[in-house]
Amino acid sequence: MTTPEVKTLTVNGVQVEIQGERNLLEVIRKTGIELPTFCYHSELSVYGACRLCLVEVEKRGIMAACSTPPENGMVIRTDTKQLREIRKINIELLLANHNRECPSCVRSSSCTLQTLARRLGVDTIRYKQRQELEPIDKSSPSLERDPNKCVLCGDCVRVCTEVQGIGAIGFSFRGSKAKVAPAFDKNLAEVECVNCGQCAAVCPTGAIIPHQNREDVWNAIHDPSKIVVAQVAPAVRFALAEFFNQEAGQNAAGKLVAALKKMGFDYVYDTTFTADMTIWEEAEEFLRRVKAGGPFPMFTSCCPGWVKYAEINFPSLGKNLSSCRSPQQMFGATMKEALPDMLGKKREDIVVVSIMPCTAKKYEAGLDKFKVNGNPDVDFVLTTTEIGRMIDSFGIKFNELEQEAFDMPFGFGTGAGVIFGTSGGVMEAALRYAVGKIEGKVPMHGLEFHAVRGSQRFKETSIKAGDAELKIAVVNTLGAAKELAQQAADGKSPYHFIEVMACPGGCVCGGGQPILNDRVKRARRMEAVYKCDKNMQFKNSLENHMLKDCYEKYLGGQPNSEKAHHLLHTKYENLNGIFDAIEVVEAGKNSKKIAVSVCVTPGKDEKKSAEMLSQILDYADQKGLADKLVVETAFAPSCTKRQAGEVLVGGRFYDGTDLDAVKQGIEEAVAK
Repeated sequence: MTTPEVKTLTVNGVQVEIQGERNLLEVIRKTGIELPTFCYHSELSVYGACRLCLVEVEKRGIMAACSTPPENGMVIRTDTKQLREIRKINIELLLANHNRECPSCVRSSSCTLQTLARRLGVDTIRYKQRQELEPIDKSSPSLERDPNKCVLCGDCVRVCTEVQGIGAIGFSFRGSKAKVAPAFDKNLAEVECVNCGQCAAVCPTGAIIPHQNREDVWNAIHDPSKIVVAQVAPAVRFALAEFFNQEAGQNAAGKLVAALKKMGFDYVYDTTFTADMTIWEEAEEFLRRVKAGGPFPMFTSCCPGWVKYAEINFPSLGKNLSSCRSPQQMFGATMKEALPDMLGKKREDIVVVSIMPCTAKKYEAGLDKFKVNGNPDVDFVLTTTEIGRMIDSFGIKFNELEQEAFDMPFGFGTGAGVIFGTSGGVMEAALRYAVGKIEGKVPMHGLEFHAVRGSQRFKETSIKAGDAELKIAVVNTLGAAKELAQQAADGKSPYHFIEVMACPGGCVCGGGQPILNDRVKRARRMEAVYKCDKNMQFKNSLENHMLKDCYEKYLGGQPNSEKAHHLLHTKYENLNGIFDAIEVVEAGKNSKKIAVSVCVTPGKDEKKSAEMLSQILDYADQKGLADKLVVETAFAPSCTKRQAGEVLVGGRFYDGTDLDAVKQGIEEAVAK
């Protein structure tokens, strides 16, 4: 038997074995040398834009380590006088093109650009800073985009396209005018961004950050007429310690409760309470579908990023989405039903603050359907990093705090509620409840479903429950969810129940968590979730006796009662861009103007759409029709089968490559 040849290369005089690494960067990091880089992420495509990971390869010269595959016999040096000088120049150029308001920047303590400048000894910048600043985009309820801090690394573009499959942001223009922006240089709120925040999670400089609500919360705390209530999501407790320079995966719930009490929060509750409530509602909904024979598959509805994605891309799946609100919104609705009665206060006097790992929760909390007479069920949402900054600004020594317990009764949760924080957790919690009920062995205290656990983007299994065999799927990231959603929309899904989470690995890696730079931290966060579950006294949502009391007092006595359905369930909207365009047509009819909409499918030849839009506007000016037309762009998800540049005139579609036909259609519509 022939022994396989061992391939090696030499890094700084040390021989290193090649073991399937994609590029030199991965081989070099294996030796314990951390080459600087902006644009390299192991789970994204290789881009090679920042030119910081340069190395010297003997007989070949200077090469980018991230885009150079390892070869047997290579001799590599990672640090020479020339390499050091090139890296310093690159950092200086980036800083010259970067708004250096570092003291007031949210990413000040975790900015890759700042860290590399310090590491490489850049203490003076020889190049003139750009003077013209672009406006900051604060249109989104979830994210803030500062183009003046962008270094064109492309991380946000690639994660949005490659991981999430959306393409809400991309590169625009060329040369010195190149920038990263949504299509047609629009604001984030005007495109099909789903608010997941993964762009902020990979941005190295603070060009995209979570929308900040810290001052709103401080104002509420300092208002003596308000009762300020916090709810803490499961995933927050497994990442917050990292903000205070502790190891990943520590459970910081007790310290966080203590900190919040010191800061002035009146009550601190646990979102695991309403995670259990979600299971009572959602699992019962699933059991009804099993009994009725459908409609299947049923999709989970806890993740607002996924829900918005479905509303935009697959509006026909409204009947497949669970009608349950997310645990955040169930908590807000329940608190504003229960606390006024408990405390003798008005609904408007209660301020509910959610502490979440997720930026999409900010969008969700602001939806009109989750308000009563203009008063929201959840008033403000803080991300994990925001609450970390608030604790820091108060002067609290977080790591020295003694642990405190959540307030009761709404601070009691089971292990099933805790595992909501990771991919597969919602599904497992629902199965613990549903399978136990089907088999008549409730509560099933030791019931676990390991097949749905793990960080893989897609997992599937079959579960035997009584006489039924339930086909289950779990996905994380919207790119992975697209195929399953398309199957369901086409009526070809083999599954009964599907869990979708928008973020890689689930909520523990949400867009509002401390920046995650490696898979090890992700794994530790996920492991910590199940460790906490294992140590919980109760693991099945049915064992939450305080939840039962809550139902009896405030929610009509049982799951899916009329009152519970009113407070804890929701309906879905059609956010598909094509239908938005048709609404523009109707508005045009009412105003006696003709609506003309050009279809834009992100990531599919946006240049063609821009050219068609420009040609229509020029034509309207030449013919004197500008006052008779309403010309719009309509974002058309790929599932609609519409083509980039296709034009909707008065409710009729025209080929985007046939300008003459479009002109004729406009003339006919105007004549009518």
